[in-house]
Amino acid sequence: MNQPTAQETGQETTDVFGPDSMLRRLVSEARWGLAVTRATVLEAAHPQIGMALIGNSTFVTYPWRRLRNTVVSTQRMLDPDPRVRHREAARLNRLHARISGTDPHGHRYDAMDAEARAWVVATLFESAVTMYRLSGESLDGPAMERLYAEFRTFLALLEGDSDRLPATLREFWPYYDDMIDHRLESTEAVRVILYRLFANVPAPPLLRSHPAVWAAGRVVAGPVAAAITIASLPESFCRRIALPDLPGARTLMHGAYLTAGFAARVLPDDWMQVGSFMSLLDPGHAGGGGPWEKVRRKAGQAAAMIRLMAPAAEEAGRATRSADRFFAEVLDQTGDGHLTWPDLAAMARAIATRLDLDEPDEERLYNAYAAWWRELQAQLDADGDGRVTRQEYAAAAAALPGSGLIRVADVLFDITDVDDDQMIDAHEYQTLFRRAFHRELSDGDASYSRSAFVRRFVSFMSGQQHSAAYDSLLS
Repeated sequence: MNQPTAQETGQETTDVFGPDSMLRRLVSEARWGLAVTRATVLEAAHPQIGMALIGNSTFVTYPWRRLRNTVVSTQRMLDPDPRVRHREAARLNRLHARISGTDPHGHRYDAMDAEARAWVVATLFESAVTMYRLSGESLDGPAMERLYAEFRTFLALLEGDSDRLPATLREFWPYYDDMIDHRLESTEAVRVILYRLFANVPAPPLLRSHPAVWAAGRVVAGPVAAAITIASLPESFCRRIALPDLPGARTLMHGAYLTAGFAARVLPDDWMQVGSFMSLLDPGHAGGGGPWEKVRRKAGQAAAMIRLMAPAAEEAGRATRSADRFFAEVLDQTGDGHLTWPDLAAMARAIATRLDLDEPDEERLYNAYAAWWRELQAQLDADGDGRVTRQEYAAAAAALPGSGLIRVADVLFDITDVDDDQMIDAHEYQTLFRRAFHRELSDGDASYSRSAFVRRFVSFMSGQQHSAAYDSLLS
């Protein structure tokens, strides 16, 4: 069979992701989160993906930021305008091309591995089918065929073709079973997701300043979420990697999926959209003020009452963080207790994603972060082991920053200064924080020269000055 040309692939993408796209409708539903969580565990069991997640991802330390960025990226990939889709596909490919390396056991991984990328799409498709089935609305044959075709087109948009996934749905299921039975492993990433992420997930932005409230709810919610996820996974997979079959977990899982399906069918559509739930968790998320706004406001009032009961803790939260705390909350993006290049690369990814940078600006940003990393190694890596410990950073924080960090700020200034007048006016400054940080500034009338902007950014990134606005992106 002849391979499709790029033009043909692009036309297929335009047609499949039209106004009646099943995939576009599916990913806009809040219950899609159940399928994505389940699929993430199956993805993490792939050796290549598991190693990449452990070595480079911020999904454990910054899951809400990762969720928000994923929502934004998916919306771009399914945008009605094919130019937006192809721009986002190119950005994702540049991002993945930078993720490769060797794990502590000497095994190589590469985020551009074609088999692994196809498996990600396969798990999302199969988890979507499972979500519909467990929600009490199984897809009929034609609908399932159509949804599978859309997922293959999604892969073609990323890879240039969809050859790594079987051509037909009938061929897909043997492929899927073979991957489950022979390719997946009990990786560290699977255990981290199920037993560390759910148990220690940090508070969403709405509750970030009220840790006691979040911790109390997480004690129950964490184990329940893990039990629901495990019970929804294929039984053969659970047996292979020795996941526990907890009493009552399957009943709980079925109840969760049926409830989600019932809510999706009965409640108004705008109540069950992913954007509505994101704005509920994060007041700064675009699309705030939706149907859940009243619920969010009541939650904020309740949290304010708790703050009044613990003023000392609230005041401590406002204080400028120590170098040690800044290291843990901002610099250690991957949460492994050390500062390495993947931590700084994660910061660059977060900024490039939010600002939707084109390739030249993205390259400048990564190069600036790479220069800062080289300086940090030269100045702080006392034992020469290729990483900076929290102690090494805290001991020498006063000597920072260097020219590398200033280069990062310079890149941000150039991106923000859209009229190229060497001043960031109030509108440009607000636009930066609205796009990159999803936040409206109280000091929105301010304008900044290059030196003033650089000074503010550098003060935050060196741990010298607290900034609620920058916190929303990087911590």
